[in-house]
Amino acid sequence: MRAVVGLGNPGPEYAATRHNLGFWVLNRLLAQGRWRVQRFPWGEVFRQGEAALLRPLTFMNLSGQAVAALLQRFPLAPGDLLVVYDDVDLPLGEVRLRPRGGPGSHRGMQSVLAALGTEEVPRLRIGIGPAPPGQDLAAFVLAPPPPEEVPVLERACDRAAELARLFLFQGLRAALDAYSRNPAAPPV
Repeated sequence: MRAVVGLGNPGPEYAATRHNLGFWVLNRLLAQGRWRVQRFPWGEVFRQGEAALLRPLTFMNLSGQAVAALLQRFPLAPGDLLVVYDDVDLPLGEVRLRPRGGPGSHRGMQSVLAALGTEEVPRLRIGIGPAPPGQDLAAFVLAPPPPEEVPVLERACDRAAELARLFLFQGLRAALDAYSRNPAAPPV
């Protein structure tokens, strides 16, 4: 069994924000195929055979609680997860897939790694670029992107969803191979 975890904040007021790109990717995956949903206080789990998607219902900075609960409930280890999230340290629209690593400045990923007690967690980051000089980082990530950035982020989320689908149904090696052949490739 493998699972893709999309990080974001629950609620319609956050749906269109930069910080919810993990949910944007999950929405693309949910549109492909038939998924059964199970709702828990900590998150929504969508299943299709041995593939699962998790949309945490905790807020971003508590994402680790939902991920830990997922691993307690289902036969998954940290290496069976692919965590998808926005990243201010990557240029706008860049997609980066890695098999492990630290959380950087992302508090949601900090929470996940702290809850799991390991950095051996695959992750898929989508660049939102840095906050403009003088703008508060929290205000930047919790704001919707301006209209000119939306198509760039949509294409990045399409690419991320394709890589996440490969991870779910063929494994991390297949996703890493597709990524390494052309990291900037448009969706297939």
